[in-house]
Amino acid sequence: MERMLREGDYVPDGRGGVQTVEGARELLERVLWKLCVRRGSFPLLPELGSQLWRLSGVKSSQRQALARQYVAEALSDEEGLSITDVRLTGEGGDGTLRVELEWRGESLAVETAV
Repeated sequence: MERMLREGDYVPDGRGGVQTVEGARELLERVLWKLCVRRGSFPLLPELGSQLWRLSGVKSSQRQALARQYVAEALSDEEGLSITDVRLTGEGGDGTLRVELEWRGESLAVETAV
């Protein structure tokens, strides 16, 4: 069971706790978290997170390929998860990343700002 995050904060459940999710929704929350956390920011878990934050300093011609690489790296430990598409739109701090996935025969997708 994962805790639900929105814009970096836990989502309150209205009873003093936080909302939790299970199943495919749990996986999507974990994927989104891994994509948004800077890789190496947790000293005891240096492989956690992604390098997507580096995209703003890269030539636009290289951004799409690097986005694919960074997503694959961040999600490599997710068992049974396949990345079917990675699309980057926009430039610099105004970009959006859409990652399409397949998990247990189900098509899933997440979007985040980069």
